[in-house]
Amino acid sequence: MACLNVLKIEIKAIETSFPKTHDRLQVISATVDELTCKFIDLSGRKHVIHANITETYPQTPPVWFSESEDPKVAEAVSSLIGTKGLDNHLLYQVKLLLRHLCSQFSMPVPKEVDTMRVSAADVAEVAANNGDNHADSSDDSDLGDMEEEDEDEDEEIPLDMEDVEAVSKKARQDEDLGTEHLQVLERLKANQRRDYMKGTVSGSVQATDRLMKELRDIYRSPNFKSGAYQVELVNDSLYEWNVKIGRVDPDSPLATDLTTLREREGKDHILLSFMFKDSFPFDPPFVRMVHPVLSGGYVLDGGALCMELMTPQGWSSAYTIEAVIMQISATLVKGKARIKFDAPKGTYSLARAQQSFKSLVHIHEKNGWFTPPQSDG
Repeated sequence: MACLNVLKIEIKAIETSFPKTHDRLQVISATVDELTCKFIDLSGRKHVIHANITETYPQTPPVWFSESEDPKVAEAVSSLIGTKGLDNHLLYQVKLLLRHLCSQFSMPVPKEVDTMRVSAADVAEVAANNGDNHADSSDDSDLGDMEEEDEDEDEEIPLDMEDVEAVSKKARQDEDLGTEHLQVLERLKANQRRDYMKGTVSGSVQATDRLMKELRDIYRSPNFKSGAYQVELVNDSLYEWNVKIGRVDPDSPLATDLTTLREREGKDHILLSFMFKDSFPFDPPFVRMVHPVLSGGYVLDGGALCMELMTPQGWSSAYTIEAVIMQISATLVKGKARIKFDAPKGTYSLARAQQSFKSLVHIHEKNGWFTPPQSDG
């Protein structure tokens, strides 16, 4: 309870120092579970940044991630990893974050970074709450906090639409996630903290942050929940996914073949492999077909996909992974894909897929892409 009360005091100090009207850092929402803030750079761009406060806080620092794709923001967020002691506390985390952000963007550090602090009287009050009257005093303190929060709410400055969207989106995340998927996300966060502490980090901060966001959004997606596709992490790695497409256009020959596949082999999906590089989302994932072997559908030898979308020339960092999955599903149908039930084992492999995709990119770099005739679908 002492840690919780200290956290509440720190949150109050942060909100007081960086209100929604601050010209550099604005606290959009703050609870004992998470903090959402907005950093505004010199050009006026707004970067939304979140901090999740876990059960192990303050032994471990909050888990930070940003919705911004700016590498400077990602670098500043990564600087908060591996802190110890007092620097794990939210108030000092915010100070560190803002110092690094201002350094990355070559901006002066706001004076509030130096003036923001928890008073000795507040700390003494928290310490007193740990005595024999711990339960009663902490309850009274909580009630007092609630009354103060109510007073603050009366004077609160209205949120703009971007603030409302950022807060409501984050608040809905956990509500829309199943227990199993929440456990996956928490396990990934725990693995990240462990790797950071051991110095065995794989991937990059920008890629990890974006992939966590993509996975969280997928778990909340109606298409995912309805069984249109499934996602499984290979060895709990954010950088390698198995994607199972379980539903295609029911009127297509491919849908008929999937029914036959289920009857013959007990499998009712198309299995794809997604492999992400440290440079994601600025470079596309490498996607290949794993099972079953297909003819048509723009699937190349070895299982690579002939889609401009998946090449460096056709890729955009704005594309979501779910959009890519749904586009692949539609492209297979458009390309009249059929399952080759008599295909030998080993037809598809990572090495062969990489080689055929490399050749594909080389050819189209020289000759460009063309749109198939309407008669081809």
